[in-house]
Amino acid sequence: MFNAILIEKDDAGYRAGLAKIDPAQLPEGDVKVRVAYSSLNFKDGLAITGKSPVVRSFPMVPGIDLAGTVEESSHAEFKAGDQVVLNGWGVGENHWGGLAQYARLKGDWLVPLPAAFTPAQAMAIGTAGYTAMLCVLALERHGVAPDQGEILVTGAAGGVGSVAVALLAKLGYRVVASTGRAAEADYLTQLGAAEIIDRATLSAPGKPLAKERWAGVVDSVGSHTLANACAATRYGGTVAACGLAQGMDLPASVAPFILRGVTLAGVDSVNCPKPRRIEAWQRLARDLDPAKLASLSTEISLAEALTQAPEILAGHVRGRIVVDVNR
Repeated sequence: MFNAILIEKDDAGYRAGLAKIDPAQLPEGDVKVRVAYSSLNFKDGLAITGKSPVVRSFPMVPGIDLAGTVEESSHAEFKAGDQVVLNGWGVGENHWGGLAQYARLKGDWLVPLPAAFTPAQAMAIGTAGYTAMLCVLALERHGVAPDQGEILVTGAAGGVGSVAVALLAKLGYRVVASTGRAAEADYLTQLGAAEIIDRATLSAPGKPLAKERWAGVVDSVGSHTLANACAATRYGGTVAACGLAQGMDLPASVAPFILRGVTLAGVDSVNCPKPRRIEAWQRLARDLDPAKLASLSTEISLAEALTQAPEILAGHVRGRIVVDVNR
């Protein structure tokens, strides 16, 4: 038997709690992983609380991230003893996920753990950090270089935002961090932000075009914030959009795109092709200062993930939450 968070839905309602699970109950897959660490993401908060119907089948073990060691494998790329990372692929939504001591998965979903990181550090990065790296890669692919101007990071004190600030600063960009939490200014400055702005300046309905400011944007917020970020992006700039913390809507106009040649680059972490995942993790190993991981992450136990889930949805969580599934 092993420990896991289990989400159930039946006539008695929707509930999540700690459970003891027989390994024989693990879903199909060609690799069995002994999980060392998972993490708590916004989507995991939605799954555990039931605030949004992200869980597609029941019972479900949540957790869109995991890092651990292969115990059994019939997949050509992996053997017992290999250290691996998983992000996304619908794990924790329609296939049992990482908030458990064991997982059985498809080997095609796994990426080798870079030697630069321990499993705990990999989960301090997690889906949020890997998504931030995908956003940086999108900016680079569209030619946004450090000498072209400022980069706006919205939702900067959250998981994606924190890693994006640290990455972009290390790469030499001038980073402007938008947050609704003024108390996090020192934290964001330590990560490398050159300036902090109040998210209220971006979150209300705005004009189709605003004064040109941003060479690039990493946005995890959506809605009016994303619309205003696009409106203030400089000629030829790029906005990488990866989240919907404010909302799924986009109350914008075509003006930034047809008058300033702005690119809106969508970034998906869940079904991202494996070669790009490997590239992102290799770049994280090269471009993310491991010393920053300690300051942007907090470690909790498996049981504490249940109480932290509502907090992450309420925007009360700073940076990343690493879950030690073995305590």
